[in-house]
Amino acid sequence: MEESDVEQVTLALLDSANDKDPVVREQVRKSILTLGKQQPNKVLSMCQDYLVKHPKLIVGHRVVILQTIELIVKTKIDDISYLKIKSIISLASDEMTRSKDVVPDWQQAASNILVAVGNKYINDIMEEILSKFQPGILPHFFVVQTLASLSESNVYGMVPFLNAILGTMLPMLGMAKQDNMKWVFSSALSHFSESILEYLANLDKAPDPTVRKDTFSSEIYAAYDILYCSWLQSRESKLRLTVAEAVGPMSHLMAHDKLEEQLPKLIPTILSLYKKNTEHYVISKSLCQVLDASVNMGSRVLETQIDSLLTTLNQQVCAPVDYSNPLTVKNHNEVLRCFSILANTFPDRLVMFVLQKLENSNERIRMGSLAVLRHLINSSTSIMESKKLLILASIRQPLADHSNKVKKRVVQVISAMAHHGYLELEGGDLLVKFIIQHCALPDTYYRPGQRPSDPEEVTNEALRSMCDNTLHLFTTTVGRLTDVLWPMLLYYLTPGQYSNATAPLCKSLTLLGTKKRASQEPNFNIDFNEHVNLPSPHILMVRLLVNGSFPFRSRGHGAPSLSLLNVISPNIHPNAETLWEKEIPALLSYLEESTPETLDNKKWEESLLQFLAKSLVAIADDKWSCQLAIEATRYLSTYNQSLEEKSFLYRCIGVTLQQCSNKEVVQKQLQEMLISARHNDAIERAGVAMGIGLCASSHLDATLAKLDDFGKSDAFKKASGIFSLLKDKNDLDVEKMKSTLILCYGYVALHAPEDQILSRIDSDILRSISKHFNTKDLTMKLSLIQSVGLIARAISTVVRNQGYMFVRKQELMGVMMDFIKAEPTDAMRTPVRHLVMTTCANLINLEPALTENENFDMLRTCLNGVYGLPPVNTPDKDRGKDEEVLEPQQREELYKDTFNALQELLRNILARDLSPDGLQSVFKHIEEWLSSGQGHERERAMNTTAHILEFYFNNLHVKNMVTFHNLGSLLGRLAPRCTDPNPLVRRAAIDCIYTLLYIQLRYEGFSLDYKDDSVERLITLRESMDNPDHSVLYKTCSELAKIISKRLPQQQLNTLIFMLIEGLVDSQSNCSRASSVLLNTLLKNRGAGLQDLVSEMLEVLHIRLQMISEEQVKVSVAQSILILATQHLQTVINTLISYPLPFDSWSCEMWIALGADSKLASQIMEMLMEKLNIMVPYVDKKESMMRGGLTKVATSHPLAMTCALKEMMLNGQSQEAVVSLFPQLFSSLLVRLGSSVGVTLPKDINSSGTNRKSPTKLSAGFDVCGVAVEALRILLARAQLDHVVKPLDQEGAWDKMKDPQQHITGVTLLARAMAKHAGPRLPAIVECLCPCLNNIYECQRVTITAFFSELLNHHVVTELMMMDVLMNNMMERISDPSCTVRMLAVRGLGNIAVGSPEKVNKYAKELLAAMSSGMEEKDDPGKRITLEAMSGLSKVLLYLDKKNVQLLVVYIFMKIKPFLESENDEIRCASIMLLGNLSKFGSGEPVFKDQIHNVLVSLLLHLSDPNLQVVKACKYAMRVCAPVVGSELITTMFQNHLHEDKSLHYGEFINDLTKYIIQDFPGMLNFYHITVIQFFKSNWAEVRAGAAMFIGFLLGNLPEELFSHINMGSVTKGLVMLLQDPDPVVRVKAAEAMGHFH
Repeated sequence: MEESDVEQVTLALLDSANDKDPVVREQVRKSILTLGKQQPNKVLSMCQDYLVKHPKLIVGHRVVILQTIELIVKTKIDDISYLKIKSIISLASDEMTRSKDVVPDWQQAASNILVAVGNKYINDIMEEILSKFQPGILPHFFVVQTLASLSESNVYGMVPFLNAILGTMLPMLGMAKQDNMKWVFSSALSHFSESILEYLANLDKAPDPTVRKDTFSSEIYAAYDILYCSWLQSRESKLRLTVAEAVGPMSHLMAHDKLEEQLPKLIPTILSLYKKNTEHYVISKSLCQVLDASVNMGSRVLETQIDSLLTTLNQQVCAPVDYSNPLTVKNHNEVLRCFSILANTFPDRLVMFVLQKLENSNERIRMGSLAVLRHLINSSTSIMESKKLLILASIRQPLADHSNKVKKRVVQVISAMAHHGYLELEGGDLLVKFIIQHCALPDTYYRPGQRPSDPEEVTNEALRSMCDNTLHLFTTTVGRLTDVLWPMLLYYLTPGQYSNATAPLCKSLTLLGTKKRASQEPNFNIDFNEHVNLPSPHILMVRLLVNGSFPFRSRGHGAPSLSLLNVISPNIHPNAETLWEKEIPALLSYLEESTPETLDNKKWEESLLQFLAKSLVAIADDKWSCQLAIEATRYLSTYNQSLEEKSFLYRCIGVTLQQCSNKEVVQKQLQEMLISARHNDAIERAGVAMGIGLCASSHLDATLAKLDDFGKSDAFKKASGIFSLLKDKNDLDVEKMKSTLILCYGYVALHAPEDQILSRIDSDILRSISKHFNTKDLTMKLSLIQSVGLIARAISTVVRNQGYMFVRKQELMGVMMDFIKAEPTDAMRTPVRHLVMTTCANLINLEPALTENENFDMLRTCLNGVYGLPPVNTPDKDRGKDEEVLEPQQREELYKDTFNALQELLRNILARDLSPDGLQSVFKHIEEWLSSGQGHERERAMNTTAHILEFYFNNLHVKNMVTFHNLGSLLGRLAPRCTDPNPLVRRAAIDCIYTLLYIQLRYEGFSLDYKDDSVERLITLRESMDNPDHSVLYKTCSELAKIISKRLPQQQLNTLIFMLIEGLVDSQSNCSRASSVLLNTLLKNRGAGLQDLVSEMLEVLHIRLQMISEEQVKVSVAQSILILATQHLQTVINTLISYPLPFDSWSCEMWIALGADSKLASQIMEMLMEKLNIMVPYVDKKESMMRGGLTKVATSHPLAMTCALKEMMLNGQSQEAVVSLFPQLFSSLLVRLGSSVGVTLPKDINSSGTNRKSPTKLSAGFDVCGVAVEALRILLARAQLDHVVKPLDQEGAWDKMKDPQQHITGVTLLARAMAKHAGPRLPAIVECLCPCLNNIYECQRVTITAFFSELLNHHVVTELMMMDVLMNNMMERISDPSCTVRMLAVRGLGNIAVGSPEKVNKYAKELLAAMSSGMEEKDDPGKRITLEAMSGLSKVLLYLDKKNVQLLVVYIFMKIKPFLESENDEIRCASIMLLGNLSKFGSGEPVFKDQIHNVLVSLLLHLSDPNLQVVKACKYAMRVCAPVVGSELITTMFQNHLHEDKSLHYGEFINDLTKYIIQDFPGMLNFYHITVIQFFKSNWAEVRAGAAMFIGFLLGNLPEELFSHINMGSVTKGLVMLLQDPDPVVRVKAAEAMGHFH
């Protein structure tokens, strides 16, 4: 390769080194570096020349080049010639110092080069730099900076020069007037000092081990003098800090006497810097170094500074530490280090200072002092040893601190003290107590919406968690504390204030105890007499057991408490050990499986009480048990704040007393419990009662005696005489105490021994509580109810008596009603109702008559009070007090009497008004019970009805013709009951109808003894009613309907029909079915005359359908609609079609019903299709006045008809009709679908229908096209074409058909499925659709053409002789005015090649002509026709004979070539595919091979096309053309790597390909690279980038001898141009390619 090319490229890269895109800049740098590594001297020269030639280059650009030089030097320093090194040194030096002003980026980059070179050539560098560092002349800023950097990067090389440098530098310091110069000198001094210290620290590795500290002392001191005296006073904080930073290491190099002399001034000065600067870390670091130097030399002056030092350091240590800012953390640590240094010299002063600060009122100071204290305890162990007691005494003050932040620090200090042996000393126990107190902290309380704003806020939760961890650490890691904590921690278990610490305490104690017990340490056994502060074993046991009762409270203290109990069992009682080893783990494992939500509290408490009872039995020590009871009773008051626990403790005491044989103790504890209980609280009352009840199971007499005493005690005595006028203020308490007492009796009864209880119930228990039965106090009432309930549980029956009062005179009626109302509605235990109604029946007959309201109220009260009662054989469960127990026989009597009384009452009421209206006034109260959900309630109502109808009939005297106007409604209510599930109701219903029809005959004028044949048939029907078989019952129903139909006057028919429709929703499914059978029979017999009612009946059925749940009834309703349709078809269709759209589900059900009869369904479908085919499917409306453009808006009738067709086909019985009309239905719906795409719903969709109700809100899923699609889908399913439906569902075809953008795809999928799975149906469909191809609506032509076009894709067309018809249709459509239709026609012709390849050559001429003209189509906005023509030609080519194509190959090739670079992705894709398909016609033709090489570059570069389909097409085309290329290697490579679905590593692929091209076609290299260069101007950035890559790899792989084939001028020029490309991706690749120039 020409030198000049490398240069040109390097130059271009240098030009681009400052590209605005960071990725490009990085690649340019990499490429220069790559070239630089190959030819370091060359590239370095070019970089130098570039900088020299462009003195005005902007700084950023210079910087990149200088950085590149630095990198080349760093990596290749050993390969660069010495001369080049020299010239680089002078260049960098010149760049660095050319501008007198400081330009940091530029000069820093130059400085970095010098530092990089200096790592190897320190002498040359120093020679250059020192030439610019002349005595008496202020040097350039960066000269000094470079010296500083060199001293850091090359310590051993630089330190030997430092003496001389310092000598030259000292005089300069005085000349520095600018702050930045002072800063750089200070910084250099700081670096120099650090380097010298490092050199001295590692003399063994140093080149000159004779160097000593005093070599530099005088220079350093002289420099210090200037820095300290003059510069440290600067106003510029950055400078002050740098000076301070330098002073630190310099102090170590100063002579001791000089430093000692300076300290009194230096230390105050450093301390004063804190106030002037916000950045404290540097100051603290420097101070630390100065203090370190002073202490190391044993300074005596330091003592004079100690006060100010401590004060300032204290301020620093108290500053808040921001952990997100590393500098504040570092500062804090440096300050603590200062304290450590001082502690070594002034331990007493320091400790006193820190301890005094603990008492400061400022929170921050207290926190800081604690931090120091902790640091000293941890770091200065030996010094602090003697101060332990002093510290222990002083720490008491912070223990009482209120601030959580301070407490957190205290905990940290205590933790440090624990590890260093403080806690075993006197006063250590207070620290342990502090930790435990804070383990017991409650949660932090925040007001709603309030959250801490202070970032340092320490919540109670955080502090508590810290203390938990600390306590755990004490137990597990600080071994020396074991005997401090054991058994002292036990003390904290019992006081209430530590309850929240129970869990961590128990865990720690368990760990300690287990350890001691396992290693059999003697002090595991606790002497409770010696440790007087500890709770007794009894109290420990009680406390831990009660903790267990609510195991998830107090941070889950249950399990730890029980575990501890198990561990300390020998200390509680030796006899408990064995039992607890077994029982406690079982309790714990049950707890482990529970959560607060799943734990069954009752069961859990019960198991704990059983555990207690078993323990007492195992302990078998009466004295111990009595002591437990006594102490537990005393301990009750500690639970006053947690009553549920207290309640559990009462029960524990009860269980304990069961085991006590000492009567005196029992009596005393019972007394104690009753006297001290807080009776005002319900939970506590229950607890006391349960405890006393439990005690009674062993001590019944003693307990009853004690309760009796308590009841008579002073507590209950009230003031008597005149004082009783003044209410005792404690009345309330007395009532509450009585309540406790009443409850106690209940629990005593429950727990008392069975053999003793019966004798005590009346004499003791009930006697004691019955005197309270008339109380008005609610608490007592509740206690009584509860207590009686408990007594009832204890004894199965208790005898009670109760009479009732009978009141007469005028207000009796009201009183009677109150009696019934006061009775319990769910049971009848007294004859109150029966007697009340008998009385009322008699009262009714007296004057004055009741008002209508009174009559109404009386009827309702009596019927409701009687009908609602449970069946007579229901056992009487919950009786009140003093009521007799009724024998079953007595109860039956009572019921019978009551119903007789009711009938008597009703007869008397009816007799007063024996007319249809009178009958109605009684019947309206009964009828709601007739359809009750309870069988016994219906039976009662039906019997009553039969009774009153019979009474009515027998007492009826018809004087003149009256209309029995409520016959229809009565029959409507009663007839459905003929199939009631209850046989008694069925028989009674028939009786009622029998009576009713005879009453009607009487009203019609027939005599009393007249017998009607049809009515008499009811008698035989009644017998069949006993057979519960459904079919028999419905047959009976049908008969019944015929009888009614015969006898019912026309004007009553309407009412009956509407009543029966109402009966469709009866509570009994049998009856709702009966209603439907009756209804349909009546409609069949008399429906023809109901023309005027059809619309209304349909509407009512529509409403009823909404409530019917019974499937069979729905079927019957469908039947009703069908019956109506056979009688009044047009009316039914018109009514239903006008229902609001979208049809609700009930309207849909009505349409579905019409599909049930296939003959009728065919008629309706033909009617609907005929209308559909001629009605306008939509109208074009302007979108709005403002915007132009038309919207297609659906017309509502065709829409409703489509919906109707869809619903009818949902009926499985419509199958016959659907199959017979399938071709017509399919084509109608397909055409309808075409004209529905993109059509919107009209805003006033329902206004054209009858406005029976306001238009329904449009449901979200309702759209014009959706209806047509759904109808089509249902049609296919109904015609049993599931094979067609399934693939369409899977491919989402239905949604595509609805989407205007994807409609054609959807129709294509439909045609495909039909062709594959329903071929034989197609000829008839095609025949129906052909005429529609001439329709005026373009959308319909598009849909049909799309359908036909896809059919041609399948062989079935040929098999069923449809090819000619379809072919002719397609050829006609080629000239359709619609672009889309033309495109589809071309597509269809192309599809012939797939569907019937054997026909391709038959139609070769037409096909090639159509495709050729398609490729030249002018009116083709989206190039869709061109695209189809190319795709089609691709398909056709596969089957055409060579002779038909041979002559056209090159012609077609030439036609395709322009499309390869088309902007349209699909066209690029199709043209590339076509190219691939043409390849087989050209194999063996040299002219064709040239053509392939001609386009290979294009294909190769489009492998990185942005469009994935194009990439796949390229892979395909290259794979099929591979054999024609003429290279084995390339053919194999293409066939192995270019698979459409495999990913391709493009870079590697091109790299390999260029190698093979070089190897196999060296003669074509010129052609290839020239072709590739043309793509440098491609429209696609990806292609331009690919072209650059190709060239890069070509050059990278090209052997020297072949370079002559390459026009490097063009290549270089092209790449240089690409380096200016607008797209950064291209610039990156161009830069990368340039990296291959070597």
